[in-house]
Amino acid sequence: MVVREILQLGNPQLYRISEDVTKAELSSVPAIIEDLHDSMMDFRKRYNAGRAIAAPQIGVMKRIIYMHIASPVVFLNPTLKNLSDEMIELWDDCMCFPNLLVRLRRHKRCTIEYRDLEWNLKAMNLEDDLSELLQHEYDHLDGVLAVMRAIDGKSFAYRDQIP
Repeated sequence: MVVREILQLGNPQLYRISEDVTKAELSSVPAIIEDLHDSMMDFRKRYNAGRAIAAPQIGVMKRIIYMHIASPVVFLNPTLKNLSDEMIELWDDCMCFPNLLVRLRRHKRCTIEYRDLEWNLKAMNLEDDLSELLQHEYDHLDGVLAVMRAIDGKSFAYRDQIP
């Protein structure tokens, strides 16, 4: 088990744009996925939260998202499409600032297109919490943190302050 440090708010690396994974790099992806899995599961044990993680959160500047809810899903070079006009408002959290919540808006529905580990092109239609989750992780690939999407200057709270 390799638990990598999750970069914390303020680390300049979190604000960088990640690079695409190339087909030639596929053989190196399983080791990254293992580190993402182990790091997320360690976070989940400590904070009872964590459904997905983006590679930049552990300092790997590649366009990779790992999600594990019922079963693991790997998204290589994802793109978001068909963003709905309808928005949802929520308190968002992040492994990069585990005790802070941010009030923001995300699209209620979207489609994520991506490559899988066999380099097949796939698409998944997302709604509500999965739409919000994958938008959050996708933002990490572009160097955008949830704190940058806050509704206003009063949209921050400590986790234990929200009922």
